[in-house]
Amino acid sequence: MKPRASENPPIRFRDVTVTYDDGDGPPPATITLLEDQSRSILAHNDSEDLHFSWSVNPYRGCQTACHYCYARPNHEYLDMGAGTDFDTKIVIKRNAPELLREAFEKPSWKGELVMFSGVTDCFQPIERDLKLTQQCLQVCLEYKNPVSIISKHALVERDIDLIAELGREAGASLAVSLAWTDAELARTIEPWAASPQRRLKVIEAFAKAGVDVGIMMAPIIPGLNDSQMVGLLEAAKDAGAKWAGWTLLRLPGVVKEVFEDRLRVSLPLVADRVMNRIRDTRGGKLYDPTFFTRGRGVGVYAQTIATMFDTTVRRLRFNEGRDEQISKNRFQRPPKGGQLSLF
Repeated sequence: MKPRASENPPIRFRDVTVTYDDGDGPPPATITLLEDQSRSILAHNDSEDLHFSWSVNPYRGCQTACHYCYARPNHEYLDMGAGTDFDTKIVIKRNAPELLREAFEKPSWKGELVMFSGVTDCFQPIERDLKLTQQCLQVCLEYKNPVSIISKHALVERDIDLIAELGREAGASLAVSLAWTDAELARTIEPWAASPQRRLKVIEAFAKAGVDVGIMMAPIIPGLNDSQMVGLLEAAKDAGAKWAGWTLLRLPGVVKEVFEDRLRVSLPLVADRVMNRIRDTRGGKLYDPTFFTRGRGVGVYAQTIATMFDTTVRRLRFNEGRDEQISKNRFQRPPKGGQLSLF
C-alpha cells in the first residue's frame, strides 16, 4: 500500500517538554528539536505581491500542524518529510538574536521593516521555553527597527508590553491569523492553534495596549470557511481590530497531497465539495503560483469571495486612514562602549 503523504516516521534526536495555550492539549507526537547552523537570519523576499522584503524565521517546521501550510515543502530541502516531519521535527536557530544584531550592524542595513515570521509561526509552543522570537524582538527594540508580526497563538500576549514599546519607538503591527468562527472546524484543520475565541481575545488585548492590530483571514478555503467571513470580520471589529486582510488557500507542491489526504480523513463528507471549489477558484487546477493570482484566485467563485470581503470591510470601516508603511526613519544603532550619541 502506498503511504499517505502526511505520514512519515519520526526521528528522535532530542525529546522536549512544552506547554500550550490555555484550553489546548498537547499534540499526540514527540517533538524533536534540530539545530540550524545558518550564518544569517534575515531572509530576503522578492515576491511582488507581499508587503515585506525581509523576514526573520527562528523556527523551521511548525507544531501548529495546519493541514494547509504552504511552508511544508521547505522541509524537503532538509531531507525531511512535508507531513508529520514538518509538524514534529522543528529546526531551531538558537543564535537567531545574535545573528540579527550582526545584520543590523552592517552598514548596508537601513532599518527596513522586518516580518516575523512569514513562513512558520514564530510563537508556536516551543517559543514559550526557547524565547528566540522574544529575544529577536528585543534586538529590534534596541535598534529601533520596525517590525510586523503574524501569529495564530495566544503566546504572543506574553510579549505585549515589548511589542507595544516597539510600536511607540520604531513601529510595530500585529496580524492575528484567523479565518474561522467555528471552533470545532478550526481545530480540525489547525489542530494546535489557539481557538478562534482565544485569538479574538488576543486582538482585544493588543488593541487595548495601543498596538496596531488587525486580522489576517488566511487561508480562506473555498467551500469550507468562506461562509464564515462576514461574521468573523464583525467579531474582529468588535474586538478592536483596525484593519483586515485575506488570502485564498495556497497549495504549492506536495501541500496539495498533504491537505487533501488530511481533509479526506477528518472531513470525508465535505472533501469532494471543497476540492471542487478549490478547482473552481484556480481555473480547474489545485494551484496557480502566479503573483497576485495565487492569493486571490480566478473565476466567479473567487470573485464572490473578494466582493464579500470588500463589501464587509467598507461597511465596518476597516483600513480607513491606516498608513501601510511603518516609519523607517527611527532606526538607530545603539552607542558602543557606553558612549552616548550626540544626535
